[in-house]
Amino acid sequence: MTDTLLPIDPGARRAILDACGELEDETVRLLARLARHRSVLGQEQGCLDDVQEVLSGLGLRPFPVPVEVGRLQSVPGFSPPLIPYDGRDNVAAIHRPRERRGRSLLLQGHVDVVPEGAADLWTTPPYEPDIRDGRMYGRGTADMKAGLVAAITAYRALRLAGLQPAAELQLAAVIEEECTGNGALAVMHALPKPDACLIPEPGPGYPALYVAEVGVVWAWVTVTGRPTHVRDMQAGVNAIDAAFVLVERFRAYENAMNRAERRHPAFAAENHPINVNVGTIEGGEWNSSVPTRARIGLRVGVMPGHPASEVRAEIEALVEEAGADPRLRGARVGVEFAGFMADGAIFPPDQAISRAVARLHADVTGADLREYTALGLTDARFYTLYQGTEATCYGPDSDNIHGIDESVGLASVHDVTRVLALTVAGWCGLEKLST
Repeated sequence: MTDTLLPIDPGARRAILDACGELEDETVRLLARLARHRSVLGQEQGCLDDVQEVLSGLGLRPFPVPVEVGRLQSVPGFSPPLIPYDGRDNVAAIHRPRERRGRSLLLQGHVDVVPEGAADLWTTPPYEPDIRDGRMYGRGTADMKAGLVAAITAYRALRLAGLQPAAELQLAAVIEEECTGNGALAVMHALPKPDACLIPEPGPGYPALYVAEVGVVWAWVTVTGRPTHVRDMQAGVNAIDAAFVLVERFRAYENAMNRAERRHPAFAAENHPINVNVGTIEGGEWNSSVPTRARIGLRVGVMPGHPASEVRAEIEALVEEAGADPRLRGARVGVEFAGFMADGAIFPPDQAISRAVARLHADVTGADLREYTALGLTDARFYTLYQGTEATCYGPDSDNIHGIDESVGLASVHDVTRVLALTVAGWCGLEKLST
């Protein structure tokens, strides 16, 4: 198998690694700066503004990449949005060399985070980053502001070493990785097609190379019952009770989807790769009234090779069949789809970008890079499924992402920064810094 990287001069390699070491404190400061933003859905702009300012300070000319629904809604991979996109533009920047020697690369990360949950359960406030025992705690530290910071710092380290990529390097910060992926979809259609895409998403407790991921469909099921006073409870139809019947049916669907014959070979070692999560439930108006309506929000996993469109049809059929269940006692049931409509994806470990990252991780850390089959999804799917671009994810260790006391190991962040810097150097090639 041919080498996937251009040779890196030993002196340049040493200078790059030294620069990464010099920038460790700045890396931590930038991560804390970004993690202070509560960049949940609809509130990403402040964090994006900070990213734009940092990229401008590196001699780049960042520009907004809007999510234009009218243009994107007919392209593969689009998901129905939850809220409008006004005032929420992605940020991208492109470094162009004086003379191209290597291959182009996109480093991309998302700034949006999931809600923090019950803030009183956190050891320290979720948006006041705190360092304890070599880890930074806070919502979004691991997923995935640390990876985004590592990508930015990798480029900064090359410049500090007096070098720059000898091919096009794209840097992008996107929105909505956590609910649609439409931010990344917009970036993919706005930027020139790169030779590879590398997204520094966190590993599952250790740095990892993603080799596969499930897809996801979000569905919202509404049950309408018949309200009465509780003294006449048997004459009414309790929408919340009926919703529990729907949940039971989705559990049966989940079990069916996890049968061995339904699994992609990449997930053969996983005991339960497809998860159906009841993420939200709303219903009722008054403790002493039989509730009129209940609404449940579902996240349904999708196996690679099983299109999300088919899963949508299966959900529609499940809901329609549930309407005839005698336990619903005539309650009306409907389903709508907003949020993820995402296919699963495979990232072959023998593709050039994956081999390059694995080799450099071993060089930097002295340990083999572990492969990871993800039971969640990332924005990397767009590039491999719809652009024909080599893509994968590789990032620092993480703990409790989407949970309480989310954290990232800072030593791991610094290692990933070094690996990304050397990946850029070997993939894109190097030339002296333009002045």
